[in-house]
Amino acid sequence: MTALKQYQRLEASGLWRPEPAAQRREVIVSLGDASLTISEFSGRALAHWSLPAVRRANRGQTPAIYHPDGDPGETLELAEDESTMIDAIERLLRAIERRRPRPGKLRLYLLGAFAAIVVGGGIFWLPDALLEHARRVVPMAKREAIGEALLTRVTRVSGQACMSDDARLPLRNLAGRVLGGDRTDDLVVLPGGVRDTAHLPGGLILMNRALIEDYEDPDIAAGYILVEALRAKQADPLGELLDYAGLWSALRLLTTGNLPDSAMDSYAETLLTRRPEPLPEAALLGAFDAADLRSTPYAFAVDITGESTLHLIEADPHAGDASQPVLSDADWVRLQGICGG
Repeated sequence: MTALKQYQRLEASGLWRPEPAAQRREVIVSLGDASLTISEFSGRALAHWSLPAVRRANRGQTPAIYHPDGDPGETLELAEDESTMIDAIERLLRAIERRRPRPGKLRLYLLGAFAAIVVGGGIFWLPDALLEHARRVVPMAKREAIGEALLTRVTRVSGQACMSDDARLPLRNLAGRVLGGDRTDDLVVLPGGVRDTAHLPGGLILMNRALIEDYEDPDIAAGYILVEALRAKQADPLGELLDYAGLWSALRLLTTGNLPDSAMDSYAETLLTRRPEPLPEAALLGAFDAADLRSTPYAFAVDITGESTLHLIEADPHAGDASQPVLSDADWVRLQGICGG
């Protein structure tokens, strides 16, 4: 061992105990290139300790106590006056330690490389992939719960959703007529706050009371509901929320099943103020045709001059025939009182 060339073969006296219950024995300790040999004074070897497996039990204290790695019950004591032997053992153990493989460093390097990959992925690929994954895996029940939680926040600003006993069934009939028979509970009428309509994850459609109270023709309210439902179909409501809330909110949803309150509060405020994205006229006309609704009443409600919605007026799929009524006159009158007049 090059660390100890100056010592050749070093010897010292010490006290050796083979096990905790045994008496300590005075022995001769010989330091070789790769081992400590513990012998009787007659020269008979009692033990051989491999130097890489030698451990010190009381670093910095005397007498110095050593033991084989994994067997602290077998000990060797070297008195303070055997400082040459102690110093030689310590130097050799330090040299062995320096040459010992460092799996921790390898793990550190691997973790560093992995972190670099993650950071790179986080910058260039992970956000979009993670958001898309969240859109795909979140079940409908969770979407509905998120929608209800957003509605609670919206109503703090808009006021509680309108409802009266007389209007309950007409509202369900309106929802069933426009959205389909399986979505009769998806319409929510608000006393204010929302501009015209808005949509939430889980299928809820919010509408301002003015769309019911300010018009005599139920086709107008039906048109607004239909267009908002088409927006929700073309742009996943949960995806819109996650795009707004960001990557960490999506991670929180995937790992805990919940979104941060701050993200939910902020998005609820945004819902009440943002302008809706325009939709292609061909898609709008197709939706009105499929729902057996006239597009002209909606077009004039959006633009009283008809200039910006001219195509919806001229290409109204049911302008020349009698479309299926949205609601009976009696139901429409009852619905107009949903917010108490």
